[in-house]
Order: sequence, then C-alpha cells, then structure tokens
Amino acid sequence: MKKVLVTGGAGYIGSACSEYLLDRGYDVTVFDALITGHRDAVDPRAKLVEGNLADRPLIIDVCRRGQFDAVMHFAAFSLVGESMKNPSKYFGNNLANAINLADAAVEGGVKTFVFSSTAATFGQPEKVPISENDRQIPINPYGESKLCFEKVLSWYSRIYGMKYAALRYFNAAGATVLHGEDHRPESHLIPIILETVRGKREKLMLFGDDYDTPDGSCIRDYIHILDLAQAHELALAAPESGHYNLGTGNGLSVFEIIRAAEEVTGKKVNFEIAPRRPGDPARLIACSDKARSALGWKPKYESALDIIESAWKWQLKFPEGYAK
Repeated sequence: MKKVLVTGGAGYIGSACSEYLLDRGYDVTVFDALITGHRDAVDPRAKLVEGNLADRPLIIDVCRRGQFDAVMHFAAFSLVGESMKNPSKYFGNNLANAINLADAAVEGGVKTFVFSSTAATFGQPEKVPISENDRQIPINPYGESKLCFEKVLSWYSRIYGMKYAALRYFNAAGATVLHGEDHRPESHLIPIILETVRGKREKLMLFGDDYDTPDGSCIRDYIHILDLAQAHELALAAPESGHYNLGTGNGLSVFEIIRAAEEVTGKKVNFEIAPRRPGDPARLIACSDKARSALGWKPKYESALDIIESAWKWQLKFPEGYAK
C-alpha cells in the first residue's frame, strides 16, 4: 500500500482524486486549510490534517512523520480574474507556499511529487492542439505562478533526486458519485449552466460570440475528473520526471456544451451574450499523446453528454453542494 499526502484534498479535483486512490487501496492523508475547500468533501476514509502550507514548520512535521511515498499537490488559488487584481495572493500561495511543501517533501524523504498544473502556463497558444514542448508565455499571474513552480520542481528533481510529474489540465469537468463542483463563487461553465436550468441562477452570461470559431464561441477541451484521477495515479509510476498535458483532444464550443446540457437535462438554458473577457483565447485544445504513450493513460469519458450527465446527477443529489 502506498501512502500519499494530498494537499487540497477538500477541493473539487483533490477530493475526487482522493476518492479514486482510496478505492484502489492507497493510504491517503489530506492536508487542507479549508479556505475554498469543504470539510464534507474529504472522504471519511482519509485522514485530515487541517493546516495551511504557509505554516512551514507544520507541513515539514507532517511530511517527516507521515513517511509518505508520494505527494499530490492540488492546493492552489485558481481564479484568473482575481490573479490579475491580486497577484501577491497567487504568488504567495501557488509559489511560495508550494515551495514550503517541496522542502517538506525533501525533508520527509518523499520520492515522488505529482503537481496539479494548468494549461494557463501556455497563455495565448501559437497553435492547437497544444503540445508539452510549445512555448509557455502566461498572460496572467495564475498561469505564471504555476509555471514558476514547474521550474522549481525541475530544479528540485535535479538537485534532490525527487521525481515529479506536472500535469497540465485543460478544463476539468464532471463529477463522481460523491464529489462534484461546489466553488464559492462558481466560475466554471458546466455547473453554472446546470444551476441555471435548476433555477438557482437567472441566466448564463456567455462571454463573446464573435470568436474565430465555427459558431463564434470559445472552444475548450473538457476532461472528466475521473480521467484526471486516473492520470494522477499513473503519474505515480511515471518512468521519469516530466510534464504532461491532460485533455481529450476534442474541442467543444460553449454553444455545443449548452446544447449537450439541454439534451441531458431536457430543459432550455437561459443565456445572454456578454462582451468578451480580456485574455480568453479562442481555442484551447490539448495534445495528450505523451500522457497516453508514457503513462498508459486512456480517458474513458470523452463525450460531452457523459461529462455533463455526471455533473447533473451530482447537482440533483446535492442541490446545495456541500452545505449542510
């Protein structure tokens, strides 16, 4: 049995990955400050340490005592717009606090570090689909903070011999039976659409319908969190340190997602066209050939209908999210 420390395990992706690991017999300890995460999202089979990565002595002590085989690091702030208004918050948590964790992993003799990175490290793509070797020029502090920590891990791997895998997500979506999206405030397209058809919010604001795409709306690569979880487990046994893009390679426009949601729910989506958001690329699609060949990763949920149906079932089961 492998012992894994999951930072940010009370958040959306961290909780789903914890569930996935526990189902496969891993010993999981969740470390979370519960700032944006939810205590009820922590799988009851996992140990919970409530703490902040800014508390350097605490995370070092946790890693020394835990004798973990691996760390999976999900704890980060991830709102692009907020990062443009408060860059200090993002570099403080996503970089400085992450370095505290990396140092603690070294102190604790952790051999493997799996990092939740992002497609935002690429900025405006020069071509699509995007491969791991394409130039990375972030256009916001969120993406920059993630890229900076990728570089930290590369140096730590060279100097300390700690193997790492940086997994660059495109658009995480969907839900497991137990864990789904409950951000406060919600900023992701699919849960907002589903809240709209449930009447929890009046309408969806669609930011721009004049992009250079077939229907004028942005195209994104949506990936189910169970497929993300599978990739994280496979990354534990990655043959060497490196970076991996995670996406299906199938771009879906906002209008296509709306139509799929209407098919799943049987209800019309009320939306309003709003001006473009600054910095939104027209297309973000992943080339995930490296993850498929080197890790043996095989996404199972490549249909928009499957992804949306899982999120819809979760919202119907937990209409107020994790709120009691």
